[in-house]
Amino acid sequence: MNLLCAIRDRMSTKLVVLLGLIVGLIAVLIIMPNVDGSAFGEAVSQAVEQPFGMAVALAGFGIAFIFRAVAWRRILPQLPFSHALSAIHLSLGANHVLPFRLGEPLRILSVVRRQRIGLEAATVSTVTLRAADILSVMLVGALVAPSAFFSLVGIVGWVLLAGVLLVSFFGWKWLSSVAQRRADVIMPGPAVLFLSVGAWGAEAILVRQAAMWAGINLSWSEALLVTTVSVAAQIAAIAPGGFGTYEAAAVAAYVVLGYDAKPALIAALGAHALKTAYSILVGVVAVFTPAPSFIGRFRLGKVNQLDTNPVLDADAPILLFMPAYNEEEAVSECIERVPPRVLDRPVEVLIVDDGSVDSTVDRARKSGAQVVELGQNQGLGAAVRTGLEIGVERNAAAVVFCDADGEYPPEELANMVAPILDGEADYVVGSRFLGRIDHMRPHRRFGNHVLTRALQVVARQKISDGQSGYRALSLDAARNAEIIHDFNYAQVLTLDLMAKGFRYREVPISYHFRTTGESFIKLGRYLRNVVPAVYKEINAV
Repeated sequence: MNLLCAIRDRMSTKLVVLLGLIVGLIAVLIIMPNVDGSAFGEAVSQAVEQPFGMAVALAGFGIAFIFRAVAWRRILPQLPFSHALSAIHLSLGANHVLPFRLGEPLRILSVVRRQRIGLEAATVSTVTLRAADILSVMLVGALVAPSAFFSLVGIVGWVLLAGVLLVSFFGWKWLSSVAQRRADVIMPGPAVLFLSVGAWGAEAILVRQAAMWAGINLSWSEALLVTTVSVAAQIAAIAPGGFGTYEAAAVAAYVVLGYDAKPALIAALGAHALKTAYSILVGVVAVFTPAPSFIGRFRLGKVNQLDTNPVLDADAPILLFMPAYNEEEAVSECIERVPPRVLDRPVEVLIVDDGSVDSTVDRARKSGAQVVELGQNQGLGAAVRTGLEIGVERNAAAVVFCDADGEYPPEELANMVAPILDGEADYVVGSRFLGRIDHMRPHRRFGNHVLTRALQVVARQKISDGQSGYRALSLDAARNAEIIHDFNYAQVLTLDLMAKGFRYREVPISYHFRTTGESFIKLGRYLRNVVPAVYKEINAV
């Protein structure tokens, strides 16, 4: 609905933002020297001394958006009123901090993301309502003061009206087509246009109050004219909040009505300041309420634990798999340390080779382990995902994995699987910090503590070791586990299983830092991959 959208779409986002900020700065440099400081101070004093008038002005502005939310629900009746109002306020707030009205798409994105409204339904309803808004602005301006309104907007106004009518026509056809195909979209009646007109009337309350503080006694029809002219100019807004275009159009309307330009500028600045303050404040609130938040969750929701007591096959094995990447120096010793049986069940050893280019595969096979080769290096998350799938295929009593670098003790396998075989847990993590740590570099110890505390907050669960590489899953947990990225598994696997209600348990293990090979973990790369994956995980459940 912006006349500058074609230009905006041809420019990069950075260039658009920079241009908008430059135009805003130029507007400030032009406008501020023309403001009568003492008169502006007096207007501010009047506003402060009249809290009731301030409340009336802001209430009128707020009512305008209530009308628009009601109008939106006339087209999308399944859209809750609270989310309609929130989406409108979200885009309003963004438009007051972003140039070129870049906040407009947030209105659509909000209801699509938070209420699962279809993108097509959200878009066509928004386009139709914005067209109705602008058409009602033109109608109100033309009705209250036709000669003044069109003398102010001039030929641009007629072109604008023609453009709005054209957009309204195609928007209406599009809406009609969608409404025929979708039961959740309804063709609006005349009430939508009346609500749009009422919204501009409610906004005029704020404009009239700001004028009174500046010493201008506007009539209601004059307040409507100033409102419609300044809003019509906002269609071509470049600077954040349309600063500059709003003031210029409003002052021009005041002058045409016979008022002096200096108090008119103060009235325009006062009205715009109130609108901006309301828009940003309420826009920030709209980011977080109503639930779910627009930016998503940062913690898991509260989940009831599953009551799982599966009957295990008497001959079901324990599968211990080790993801490996270039671990030729350590893999054989790791395999040899695995006990052949634990808790009266046979142990199968599997190496999931993640594209090693050394002799890891040959040495693993010579040591008696089965080997699955991924072919090329895909990442630890992909290797663990493969091992879990194989464990499910083999109907294992428990699926366990640890690194093939010698840091974790395969001989402590019985402690890892006991809670699962006893029916006390579905997901067991071997905690280094509950057990014995023979050696860990100080910066690794510190990083583990920080990341574990963060995971503990996100998961709403007491956790002592969020990055442990020694874990055991029940067959059901392994079957339902999802690892959403290939880079790593630690946090996302824990969050995934907790969100699904699987019972979590930690057991103490011994740990010694690797003496061969090289760790793939580098803090910067780790955080760049893990943090977005954690955010995605907690917002996927």
